[in-house]
Amino acid sequence: MAEESIPVDLLNPGQVFACLGFLEAADVLLGQAEGGFDWTDEADVRFRLRARGDENPFLAVLRFVAEPQLERLAPPGYVDPPPSKGATKKKGKKAADDEADEDVTSDGALFVSETFPGPEADWRALPVRLERDGRYLDVSHWCDASSRNDFKLFAGQQRGPAIARAMINGIADLWEKRAPDLVRDPFGVTTPMGGSSFKFDARKSWTAIDAGYSPDEQKHLVTASPVVEILAAVGLEHARPDEFDTREVRYGAWSGLVRPVLARPALAGVHTGIPRRVFRFTLDLSGKNKVVTFAEEEANS
Repeated sequence: MAEESIPVDLLNPGQVFACLGFLEAADVLLGQAEGGFDWTDEADVRFRLRARGDENPFLAVLRFVAEPQLERLAPPGYVDPPPSKGATKKKGKKAADDEADEDVTSDGALFVSETFPGPEADWRALPVRLERDGRYLDVSHWCDASSRNDFKLFAGQQRGPAIARAMINGIADLWEKRAPDLVRDPFGVTTPMGGSSFKFDARKSWTAIDAGYSPDEQKHLVTASPVVEILAAVGLEHARPDEFDTREVRYGAWSGLVRPVLARPALAGVHTGIPRRVFRFTLDLSGKNKVVTFAEEEANS
């Protein structure tokens, strides 16, 4: 078994969700994964991750999300809509950020799934599969039609598969240029990002009122972490924070190494018999999108 740790900001909800994503991914890729938070030193809170084998589990997960094949998942009988009028072929980073008029087939190959999470498919919110070397992670929380809250934050013209592709491209670029730094501090290595994201990293959250203008309309980029964005989405595949009608959201962090089956309810703030801390934040609105904001710890959590 190999164990490593990384720095984490417990007041950034996306980072906590992404820690569960690391745990879920390591369990699939390496097996027997356990993870948990260590806040012994409040100035250096860490997320610990242990998994089978001798390889650094954070390195294994980052290498996977930097180089996967991306597929869109759809139910039987689904057909893509035709390209919008005036759609053009785009290449490079602009294609990742400019989604409105693009042919949706560029978001990835289509895979028909017999276990689609909802009764019907919205072409803008198809779930995705990240696959590499015969291993895969499905990311579908935003179209979950079960009794759980889907916790879908992006809206309007943004498409789930296109966002996933943009985040993977961002990680691949950081992996190529700064792999050692990324493994040492995956959430601390940031990059300028456009408007396309899952809205999980609180460092990227803004509203036009708070900022004084709309950065996306001015083509201004905001620095954040594509690792937080994609791995938070992975972490929410089998768990959700506790969301209230007032747009308040409650989540938990747990102490000690546990398997994913215990980490999932702990993320929702449920008491599982292990030490925990509970936090609250408010979902802000940026246009049609909801955005995560920094949290405060609940008293006596």
